Amino acid sequence: MVPFDEFMQDALYGEAGFYTKPDGGHAGRRGDFLTSPEVGPLFGAVVGNYLDAVWTRIGEPAEFTVVDVGAGPGTLARSIAAAKPRCFDAMRFIAVELSAGQRDRHPANIESTASMPVEPFDGVVIANELLDNLPFRLAVFDNGWREAYIDCDADGRPIETLSAPFDPIPSQLLRTATLGARVPLVEQAREWVEAARQLVRNGTVLVFDYGVPLTAELAQRPWRDWLRTYRGNERGGHYLSAPGSQDITTDVPFDQLPEPDALRSQAQFLQLWGIDDLVDEGKRIWQEQAARPGLEALKMRSRVSESEALLDPSGLGSFLVAEWQA
Repeated sequence: MVPFDEFMQDALYGEAGFYTKPDGGHAGRRGDFLTSPEVGPLFGAVVGNYLDAVWTRIGEPAEFTVVDVGAGPGTLARSIAAAKPRCFDAMRFIAVELSAGQRDRHPANIESTASMPVEPFDGVVIANELLDNLPFRLAVFDNGWREAYIDCDADGRPIETLSAPFDPIPSQLLRTATLGARVPLVEQAREWVEAARQLVRNGTVLVFDYGVPLTAELAQRPWRDWLRTYRGNERGGHYLSAPGSQDITTDVPFDQLPEPDALRSQAQFLQLWGIDDLVDEGKRIWQEQAARPGLEALKMRSRVSESEALLDPSGLGSFLVAEWQA
């Protein structure tokens, strides 16, 4: 019998885990889920604007390190390189990805690794849809808040059992809730943010993820809304079914993380850093070349549909973006 976070760790990152086996999960339209970088290059171009602003704020250092954690196949790195931000010549780009298969797809002009850097640096740590995939403990209300543990039945299938009530109750939990209410306890996500902040001497830790400002919001929602599984770009089965065959993810309760210097929606962040100007530029270039459009003009035209997806208030635009400055 193990707590839920250990079950999730093995299901996602164990020897036969969803992300670690050779044919494991990956982002993209033909993958298991679609992230903002996979929508198109516009997201990376806006992030490039943000990187320029941080580089300027910290004095335009000769080496400006950008660490993309949970980098997948390196799509964000490609988009930033294509956008050619002013800081590009100073940029040391490190893509951190656990999956060897995904690392094999990284572009050749970046550093590709399975683990975080160990020496402090000046620059930015980016985590796009990472924290929701870090294993979390699971609290369940049943005449008091209890912790979910995973055991096996007589046929070896995983089943859930509950601990004695928490004593004391974790501070983010409501004192009482409806029977069966659930809440993720994202200790590993908090520890990851704290460790990332220690690495950045001057710069920013930047997190994009779906989540809520307050843990209490999740306790009041049906748990199937926020404790989800995915495979093949569709919702998967119950989180205990077929471990290793599907992603397991949660809405991140941001009040369980260190308090950020800024917390915005993804739509607000992208608008702050110039997505509207980039879309207007795309429209202008397309109109100028529409009679004989080349590849660049077609890319510019696609900015309109990309922006609609990235700013969608019922989808990616509602993601939260947290910044911790150093």
